[in-house]
Amino acid sequence: MKKVLLLIMTVVLSFAKMEYSDPKPTFDEPRKWVIKVNSNNLEHLNHTLDSVNNVLKAYPMDTLKVAIIFYSKGMRLIKKDADPKTLERIDALIQYEVEMVACKNTMDTMKWTEDDFIEDISYVQTGLAEVIERVAGGWIEVTPY
Repeated sequence: MKKVLLLIMTVVLSFAKMEYSDPKPTFDEPRKWVIKVNSNNLEHLNHTLDSVNNVLKAYPMDTLKVAIIFYSKGMRLIKKDADPKTLERIDALIQYEVEMVACKNTMDTMKWTEDDFIEDISYVQTGLAEVIERVAGGWIEVTPY
């Protein structure tokens, strides 16, 4: 019985239409979502990546910008020697123009260089300050996990 109810709910939800708040997101005025990652918990990051994928599917193409800001212990998760499967998932999101941002203050503290990290990420001096400034600039800060 549980399986039948789950199947029915899945079918119903798959036909549910997303209702967007006004002003509706558009190509010229997309929603802007900033996520902070400050933990090296791989399970949490993978849950976050799942959430990003799901939310990207809910918005029409080019109506949602996403930036994931890594700082503190979260920086370990984007190093070249981090979990290969997770790095593949991150790279796939980069291909969909999800912005990955790394904190130079953490790098300086840990004596890491840009060579220690995956390609196609950007760098800011202070990761948490980047989150603060994006929120001040109209980005929505929701951390899924």
